[in-house]
Amino acid sequence: MTEVLLAVGTRKGLFMGRRRGGRWEFDGPHFNAQAVYSIGIDTRRGTPRLLAGGDSAHWGPSVFHSDDLGATWTEPAQPAVKFPKDTGASLERVWQLHPAGPAAPDVVYAGTEPAALFRSEDAGETFELVRPLWEHPTRSRWVPGGGGEAVHTVVTDRRDANAVTVAVSTAGVFRSLDGGAGWNPSNQGVSAVFLPDPHPDFGQCVHKIAQDAGDPDRLYLQNHWGVYRSDDAGAKWTDIGEGLPSDFGFAVAAHPHRPDVAYVFPINADADRVPAGRRCRVYRTSDAGATWEPLTYGLPEGDHYGTVLRDAMCTDDADPAGVYFGNRNGELYASADDGDSWRQLASHLPDVLCVRAATIG
Repeated sequence: MTEVLLAVGTRKGLFMGRRRGGRWEFDGPHFNAQAVYSIGIDTRRGTPRLLAGGDSAHWGPSVFHSDDLGATWTEPAQPAVKFPKDTGASLERVWQLHPAGPAAPDVVYAGTEPAALFRSEDAGETFELVRPLWEHPTRSRWVPGGGGEAVHTVVTDRRDANAVTVAVSTAGVFRSLDGGAGWNPSNQGVSAVFLPDPHPDFGQCVHKIAQDAGDPDRLYLQNHWGVYRSDDAGAKWTDIGEGLPSDFGFAVAAHPHRPDVAYVFPINADADRVPAGRRCRVYRTSDAGATWEPLTYGLPEGDHYGTVLRDAMCTDDADPAGVYFGNRNGELYASADDGDSWRQLASHLPDVLCVRAATIG
């Protein structure tokens, strides 16, 4: 029987859910009292591998993996992600754990704070710093965003293992077409309203990027003010925020099978970080951003204050697709029908930082 695995990283541990039929069962917290900022579910092998970026207030950050769906976890004897001594940097946090596509079956990327990209060739047990991005000539002019200076998003091209896109807060989008040897800013059309020049080559505060199901060159971007689409793998971007109650937000996710379908969770403003209009609503486009519709059935109807962070919304790979989000109120919501209807799976969790889901057989 096909099941859905749902991993929920919170400020105080990792909670694991499994859906059998229409019933959900949860356990946890794993990594009790640790903040879990990043989760990867690697389904490229016969047995799925789970990756978790934990952050202990006492022991510091680490990357753990599990090959038995979270029943047990392994931490490497030596730190999996560690800055070389000559960089003069130390790891603050692992913001992203991204298994690459089928063209690179053992490659996993880690995005970190300080803003750096690490690459693993052994399914996430050890990582090496991608130096060309760390040593990029613009780096001295990168500045932290409100959440720090971090590589928080990694997108890989399932057709080409050498094509990698990252988002950096606050530096914008950077692309490599040669496996990380060279990187170019890719922010044409994305606004930086907080800078004297609102359209710089780099310096945008990108919050999240998602890749379209039908066309790997089509990307959706939620910015610090602005929702954008690219049809050429990030070379240039077009504003698609018209029709939303606010184009500020953190999260964006794409449907796993249906082309041109994506989801956002609008926030009132950067100075008022609550759901737009104080209503808990996901917005969906079915035409690549030409129009948007609110998805409300089953979600709270009254005033609501649960902010959804950049990695706290995702889809699974079921058909119809599951769509999930958690918020800073500790609430977890799920849809099993592409977002048409919703149910609350949990409440009173710690602050939800990230959510990941996948089908398992």
